[in-house]
Amino acid sequence: MLKRVPRKTFVLLFALLVLPFTAVAAGKCERLVATGNPEYPPYLWRDPQNPQQLIGANADLLQYLAKQLGISVEVLYTGPWSRAQDEVRTGRVDMIVGAFLTLPRLEVMDYVHPAFYVTPNVVWVHRGAEFPYAGWEDLRGRTGDTLVNNSFGQAFDSFAQTNLTLEGVSSLSQAFKKLVLGRTDYVLYERYPGQALADSQGMSDELLVLDPPVSSEGLYLTLSHNSACNDPWLRGKLAQQLTEAVAQGVPDSLLQRNLQLWKEQQLHPVGEVKQ
Repeated sequence: MLKRVPRKTFVLLFALLVLPFTAVAAGKCERLVATGNPEYPPYLWRDPQNPQQLIGANADLLQYLAKQLGISVEVLYTGPWSRAQDEVRTGRVDMIVGAFLTLPRLEVMDYVHPAFYVTPNVVWVHRGAEFPYAGWEDLRGRTGDTLVNNSFGQAFDSFAQTNLTLEGVSSLSQAFKKLVLGRTDYVLYERYPGQALADSQGMSDELLVLDPPVSSEGLYLTLSHNSACNDPWLRGKLAQQLTEAVAQGVPDSLLQRNLQLWKEQQLHPVGEVKQ
């Protein structure tokens, strides 16, 4: 005859059995591999001393969060922005450190809230070849450039797909060169990363920003649906730490520090970045 196990004893035994699995689930991700847009100073760019690594405000913020959680992080250069997104989509890389919120990305990635930066996306033109511009409608009938798989927010992306002629290029440098050569009418890109790159290429005097911005979008951390590290525990902890960091002004201080670092690197380059 089987003895009935007291309820308290059963609960204790169950807790002991489940605890190791819970601990494994919560701690299974000891190392995160991240990537992002490599032409994105002061948010992200390739480290001149170690070109396979990405540095910048976004990378520093992720390192800060990972330290709070006791996990290690690598922010790697995985190719142009379009390829970086593919690496995360497939799960070969765990996360993007800095992406706008779009419906296609929601199908393959989880977003960690809140956004840690809000950045304006603007229309860049060749100085002397400006055109009347007051909003999206004024881009109709003209040819623009942007990076392959780039986004400017769901609302503008939908408008552009239906109404605009936008060509995709692999790098912002290429887009700006085409613009200066008169092979395109405008380039869509973010104001501050665009200005940083224009300064480094000696193109600032040849380029002009038209106002108003086409959009202003938040930058988020995203975790691939196919990442082994993507679980509720990690998403929750990242969101908690990120919320606290934003409230304490951590992203803003990291941004200022990396603006200065980028300027110093342009004044004192260590050498050409090699593939």
